[in-house]
Amino acid sequence: MTFIAVVCTLFIAAVGALGVVSPSRLLAFVRRVQTPAGLYLAAGFRIVLGVAMFSAAATSRAPGLLQILGVFVVLAGLATPFFGLRRYRALLDWWSARGPTFVRAWAAVACVFGALLAYALLP
Repeated sequence: MTFIAVVCTLFIAAVGALGVVSPSRLLAFVRRVQTPAGLYLAAGFRIVLGVAMFSAAATSRAPGLLQILGVFVVLAGLATPFFGLRRYRALLDWWSARGPTFVRAWAAVACVFGALLAYALLP
């Protein structure tokens, strides 16, 4: 499970890095998954990540923190389909309307957070 969790967190870091380098490409990527299937894909990704983080926490550098985050990520994954596509689109429109600097800042947070989670997951 550690491998799956690390791959997922590195994916988050890579998507964040994409947003730092090219906010327009990040927005194009995110808009491509603005479908019902994309919403379920995001929910599934969150659930897999949360379960993998929770399972891998025992052998990690921060077991308590990763167990708590794993539970929250699973709950977020379960709640994602109920959030709804309309709200998801409205949130993305609001987020993208803030401009490239805003998108880059949030992408940088995602990049750093993903990298830190990958580091914390390693024994």
